[in-house]
Amino acid sequence: MQPFQFIRLARPANIITAYADIFAGYAAAGIQEHGKLLLLLASTTGLYAGGVVFNDVFDAKLDARERPERPIPSGAVSVSSAAAFGALLLLCGILSAWACSRLSGELALGIAASALFYDAVGKHHLLFGPFNMGLCRGLNLLLGLSVASNPAISKWAIAGVTLSYIAGITSLSRGEVRGGTNVGALLTTVWLTISVTILTWLGIRQGRSALFVIPFFALLLFRIAGRLTRAIRTGDPMDVRAAVKAGVLSLIVVDCCIATLFAGPVYGVAVLLLYVPATLLAKWFAVT
Repeated sequence: MQPFQFIRLARPANIITAYADIFAGYAAAGIQEHGKLLLLLASTTGLYAGGVVFNDVFDAKLDARERPERPIPSGAVSVSSAAAFGALLLLCGILSAWACSRLSGELALGIAASALFYDAVGKHHLLFGPFNMGLCRGLNLLLGLSVASNPAISKWAIAGVTLSYIAGITSLSRGEVRGGTNVGALLTTVWLTISVTILTWLGIRQGRSALFVIPFFALLLFRIAGRLTRAIRTGDPMDVRAAVKAGVLSLIVVDCCIATLFAGPVYGVAVLLLYVPATLLAKWFAVT
């Protein structure tokens, strides 16, 4: 039973969304380096899982009151064991990235540092916290881009899409327990508008290939627009939690849009297929 509890700590459904980041960044890089791609997938597994494990470590006392069913507050996993597990995951993630390239290794260090800062400090700040969380995901997207030794400066803008998207979802997630607020709703709206604006700008730069993104963007709206609108309108914790869960999983669709812009619709569909295992895993393991 113990190994299962450690898997619960690592949030496997969310790790699938981290893979989508890597594939989207890899698509933007525009080169074929399958060996390096595997190293980066291994890296993001360790980095993302390590980050969420430490999130539960730092939140142990809070979860004992608000989410006692989680592995640490339930007593299934001790705080010290979880911390050791998280440290091992982060170390493996950093080493895998360094095995790919120096740029990848530096980005991995940035991701690990950003994740730990968020877990310990950032998440407690209304304005900086969502940006901090978004930065983790934006850097993860760039980790996929780093398969290219010297990616074009303009391509680094892809990080802004996921950074602002996740910042918006994170702003909303603050209402999962006690309900949403007007400030949270405003921040969510602003961040998601920035995300769409950057994606649109990238589409304009890519020219006619942007037309292939339209169906995927429509799918994104279908998946999250209704839930987000309801959560913002009612502020009810259950509505907020449903919207956040849909928003986190729909990051895969956002990554699909980015991948389609740079590598075409077939590659985009391949990224989109990650939604299937992510959704299945989300039924068995917590997402937020």
